[in-house]
Amino acid sequence: MSDRTSVDGLPADWRRQAKSLRRYGGETPAAALERCAADLEATLVERDETTFSLVEASRESGYSADHLGRLVRDGKIPNAGRPGAPRIALRDLPRKASAPADPRLAGEPRRRDVSNVQIVQSIIEKGIE
Repeated sequence: MSDRTSVDGLPADWRRQAKSLRRYGGETPAAALERCAADLEATLVERDETTFSLVEASRESGYSADHLGRLVRDGKIPNAGRPGAPRIALRDLPRKASAPADPRLAGEPRRRDVSNVQIVQSIIEKGIE
């Protein structure tokens, strides 16, 4: 993977880097990278399991609550809630092409791309809290 990567791909990239570091005697930074990878993976799983009501899902996806409710009723999207109170998990949420990938960030200026090396250097310098 290149220095510019998606957040979802970072854990695997960090594990590859840890393996390389370990081959050259870098046990401590390799272990730190593996811990970071495990922590990030757990956070990503938690994020993907976040559920939304139909109204919340509508704001996130760009589709109407009625349309999303129909998709749940038709079994095209799994119901992460209960009958009569459907919820949709983030991992199953469809997105309209015009909807931003993360609507909560739509109004923010795009952050500059940060390389994996810069992330690890920051962790080593500042520590993990």
